[in-house]
Amino acid sequence: MSEQSEVSVVPVAAYEPPYYVAVFTTVRTQDQSGYSETDARMEELVKDVPGFLGMDHAQTPGGLGITVGYFRDADALAEWRTNAEHRAAQKRGRAEWYQSYTLHVAKVERSHDFTRAQVPPLP
Repeated sequence: MSEQSEVSVVPVAAYEPPYYVAVFTTVRTQDQSGYSETDARMEELVKDVPGFLGMDHAQTPGGLGITVGYFRDADALAEWRTNAEHRAAQKRGRAEWYQSYTLHVAKVERSHDFTRAQVPPLP
């Protein structure tokens, strides 16, 4: 069994549209001093935004990182965008941690999910 199949990974569930997503795609610099602590703080902080629905993360072996934040409405997304601590982290990210990044914001009009049923092992 591979390591990946042993880890319980669950994406953010589908929500009733409309809602918003912010897709943040990054390539980081070599020096990541302080990044982990700031990232953990941002994850903690965004959970306090009314209308925050969840977040998915992925990292490729080549260094491309993708974070998708899900928000119930444009007001929730705007509150996160303008949060003072978040703004300070963004500034530090541009100065120190990111070689490049893109941000895409979209209104979700259709959403569904799928989960394979668990089959108990044979005796």
